[in-house]
Amino acid sequence: MATDAAIATGGITSTGGTTATDGAVSNGGARPTGGASAAGGQVGSGGTIGSGGMSGTGGTSASGGATTVTGPCDIYASGNTPCVAAHSTVRALAGAYSGNLYQVKRASDSTTKDIAVLTPGGFANAATQDTFCSGTTCTISIIYDQSGKGNHLTSAPAGGAKNSTDNEANATALKLTASGHAVYAVHIPAGVGYRNDKTVGIAVGDAPESLYMVTSGNYYNGGCCFDYGNAETNNRDDGAGTMEAVYFGNSTGWGKGTGTGPWVMADLENGLFAGKDFGPTATNTPLTSTYVTAMVTGRSGTFAIKGGNSQSGTLTTMYDGARPTMTGYNPMKKQGAIILGIGGDNSNSAQGNFFEGCITSGASSTATDDAVQANIVAAGYGR
Repeated sequence: MATDAAIATGGITSTGGTTATDGAVSNGGARPTGGASAAGGQVGSGGTIGSGGMSGTGGTSASGGATTVTGPCDIYASGNTPCVAAHSTVRALAGAYSGNLYQVKRASDSTTKDIAVLTPGGFANAATQDTFCSGTTCTISIIYDQSGKGNHLTSAPAGGAKNSTDNEANATALKLTASGHAVYAVHIPAGVGYRNDKTVGIAVGDAPESLYMVTSGNYYNGGCCFDYGNAETNNRDDGAGTMEAVYFGNSTGWGKGTGTGPWVMADLENGLFAGKDFGPTATNTPLTSTYVTAMVTGRSGTFAIKGGNSQSGTLTTMYDGARPTMTGYNPMKKQGAIILGIGGDNSNSAQGNFFEGCITSGASSTATDDAVQANIVAAGYGR
């Protein structure tokens, strides 16, 4: 287990990496007159086209028209793979979402405060947190599900690997800017973890799903296991194929990619897979950018791993092929709990940063995955 590193405001301190700064803060992008706006360019479902232009991914508006904000869940819905879980302390993940993103708990008197979005489809109202937590410390007590399914995350209960409840994240440990907005993400050192064992709509058995998270290539370790996704409902290791979560880190205890990591892998229980087996997967290369998109898609008989820089560019397919040939992975036996920052049996020696993530019903297409990545880039992480 690596020693936890302090996180400086505006940057992310790495374990085995360099300290990155968020960079210059932009005003969210210019709004052109008479043309399309914002990277990605996709009109959100239910969006309005303004005279003179179309609203682009990321929520800018055309001159003379109404604002159309598109989020990852809008894109997944348009691809017939709707979100059944959507979590972020940074921003709304659907254009129409106007509710709470997360809840903080104050150490001085144990009272709580919900932190909502500034505008529908927008960023967190972090000033509310700053006021509420002034003069004391706060933890993140709930990460609300934005999908409408009620799949909220709270501190993980005891499990087979750690027989006590996990800690809540320090609410002010990871401050950043996104499209010029000061916001907070979830900083997860070893010992911190979130879970929901009684979910609605999450894939079970061999049902297909897609999962992604935005994490960091500058803060990670080789501990088990910095996961976001589908896990056992009893907090124990129930054997091969009972999990399907996206993992990020440089663990080499099971599978691995090239170099020294960190890598996007799939945690399928009793193994982290960079490809079809535990041998090094030549196409799974390290991702070391300050913000990383990590994605896993599970289908009947096959699965895919993708990753990319959340600030620019497109996704790279690290693996797309058959399920592992070892016994237990085909068909899968997913159980449908949701975990963040831990393994399925409450293993919690991993560390990482979490900015946003979604889980879908059904396996998303390549076009949908690419549009989600464009939306994440347009969100302006670190700018």
